Amino acid sequence: MNPDMKYVFGPVPSRRLGRSLGIDPVPAKTCNWNCIYCQLGRTVPVSRERREYYPREEIIAEVATALQKYEPGEIDWITFAGSGEPTLHAGLGWMIRRVKKTTGIPVAVLTNGSLLYLQEVRREISAADAVLPSLDAGRAELFKKINRPHPESSFERLVLGLKEFRKIFRGKLWIEVMLIRGLNDTEEALTAISRILEGIKPDAVHINLPTRVPAESDVEPADEEGLLRAAAILGNVTEIVRPTEITPDLAAEPDPVATLIGIISRHPVSEEDLHRWIRGQSHDLAEKILARLEASGRVKLAEGDGPRFWTPSYGRYRRQGRKKEN
Repeated sequence: MNPDMKYVFGPVPSRRLGRSLGIDPVPAKTCNWNCIYCQLGRTVPVSRERREYYPREEIIAEVATALQKYEPGEIDWITFAGSGEPTLHAGLGWMIRRVKKTTGIPVAVLTNGSLLYLQEVRREISAADAVLPSLDAGRAELFKKINRPHPESSFERLVLGLKEFRKIFRGKLWIEVMLIRGLNDTEEALTAISRILEGIKPDAVHINLPTRVPAESDVEPADEEGLLRAAAILGNVTEIVRPTEITPDLAAEPDPVATLIGIISRHPVSEEDLHRWIRGQSHDLAEKILARLEASGRVKLAEGDGPRFWTPSYGRYRRQGRKKEN
């Protein structure tokens, strides 16, 4: 990763999207949801304002620069995602179309889907090749408990937007369900989600698990029984998405610390994985990498009773064994 890159990161390996070059179009934690499972910590405060957070021309220029580094076939997807809700950027539709004019690589959008009830948002992201919205609950009460949305982000609007978007979208609509033990992995909760999905008719349903550090310490991934129950109830288009191991080639990077910061800022990394990544470096270089990470001020080591994770410095978590943050 080029250390000068502000908006582009990766490529990051993904089971769904292969090697994905990410675009982060909004500032960290700019989101209208405050999900209990978010790997980037709590959203404080939640925000619903759509505007041009970063200049769209600068973002597209970075994409063009990043693509020059790779040979054809080395990047499978270009994905608008990152550390916030991408549909909050008012220029998202323009950027999707510009990327598609620049390259033949397909474009995906990872979104919570909450703004799809707006016609202009549906029209903007319909230019993408794949859209991956979230649906973690089939009832309003559970939606509020899991996703903790902005007061104007209602469950009814979420479902309406998904159904209306399906009517106009000709690309791949892949619904994501984050499966949490004791909350939405029960037969009742899954049946409610299934009823909603029947009205949307997505091309696929991806079941994800909160395996990285969640915003709230009592969030646990569903067990194998819960996963099998979800696969049975949610239908034959359901796929269980197991975590993909990210292993950056630090030796090939001009600035390995910048590469690590770029990854950790969007995907927290366990202390064990980080040490595995730098194990191939000389002892002195490995120690320097760790020291520079700690001194950067952009990442931190979040501690608790469970595994320790390197997280963004802005991340706010409630972890067992630590004083509860407000």
